[in-house]
Amino acid sequence: MPPGQAKLCLKMRTVEAVIEPSGEVRLVEPVRVKSPRRALVTILEEAPCVHDAALLSEAALAEDWNRPEEDAAWAHLQPGKSS
Repeated sequence: MPPGQAKLCLKMRTVEAVIEPSGEVRLVEPVRVKSPRRALVTILEEAPCVHDAALLSEAALAEDWNRPEEDAAWAHLQPGKSS
């Protein structure tokens, strides 16, 4: 194996993501890179397995969180948004 190729493989990493039917790719955890990077996406034929209870409850909680009353209750913590 050429020396440059072995070095490239050492710098690769795999991150988990979910691809929505719309084509949107959503990373399961945040990823930080120093500059733009290429990525390869492997599409698995299985549905995503959710291990995080917070992800499971996100849709149900959003119904309660995304209300004007909730925004008003937290407005004092968001400078420029208080009424």
